[in-house]
Amino acid sequence: MQRRQRYELFQKALIDARQAQGLTQTEVAQHLGKPQSYVSKYESGERRLDVVEFLEVCDALSIAPQLIIQEIKKEHGNG
Repeated sequence: MQRRQRYELFQKALIDARQAQGLTQTEVAQHLGKPQSYVSKYESGERRLDVVEFLEVCDALSIAPQLIIQEIKKEHGNG
């Protein structure tokens, strides 16, 4: 699987986690102290998250980072 495809799995896992919490992009952005466009851009792949930002997003979503990673590994076929 290509790197781009793995990142798409990451995006999908973050979107699924947000939706599972019943949160809008605006609500997540408010938790992060960022504009809604910040969430839109990382969810669409226009912007990538670094590790620190990923941890902040997980905090805003009230989800353990390892759950996102496990989801990616499961979808990738390594989990």
